[in-house]
Amino acid sequence: MGDLRLTRRRLLFTTAPGVLGITVLAGCTSDNPDTPATPPPSPVPAASGAVAGDWRRVAMAAVSAYILVRGAEVAIVDLGLPGSANAIEEGLKSAGADWRSVKHIVLTHQHQDHVGGLPEIGPKVNAAIYAGEGDLASIIAEKELKPLKDGDELFGMRIVNTPGHTLGHISLFEPATGILVAGDALRTEAGLTGSNPEFTADEAQANASVRKLAELDVKAILCGHGTPLTAGAGAALKQLAASLS
Repeated sequence: MGDLRLTRRRLLFTTAPGVLGITVLAGCTSDNPDTPATPPPSPVPAASGAVAGDWRRVAMAAVSAYILVRGAEVAIVDLGLPGSANAIEEGLKSAGADWRSVKHIVLTHQHQDHVGGLPEIGPKVNAAIYAGEGDLASIIAEKELKPLKDGDELFGMRIVNTPGHTLGHISLFEPATGILVAGDALRTEAGLTGSNPEFTADEAQANASVRKLAELDVKAILCGHGTPLTAGAGAALKQLAASLS
């Protein structure tokens, strides 16, 4: 669904062992329109897996935001709910970085649990801010957002248009490692599934996006809702896509 409203679901913290490198901060509540916009509690940063490259996840209750580290520079994928700045700052610190390191912010889609931190975090960074061209006009930002389209490359990641959850939803894929940052195009709350039908703008497009992602050589799936999938991710994704055919 295309508005920026939230859910009542309580956020849970998760942790996993891992290695410092690519930092993924993912934050997902369900996109339930009834949740009051209260700031989530600051989670303890959780390092996650050395599968398919080094990366780190900071889980903010039921929603996640992702940080990618390349040398001295950082890209953040999604910003969680309003009030997420402290959690993301802790994630940066755990990665040996800070707000000055952030050069790119990528928003996978317009929902509030992914863009809600923008008003607070935007002024802290000297970074270009991007979103899929189909969702760009629906995201309120003081700084001009830059559009991303299918096939664009940014920070070693390839942009993959994955409409359905929202009409302008995008995912990011790193061919060198097989890491897929899937936003809400995929979920792992109860096994690997696609976009939640209750909060999906176009279910046919969402299913087509899953089939599109299954064509990639995926080694790890980092999604907004649920824990990362690092074992058998590619096979699970192909199986899911086949079930939607």
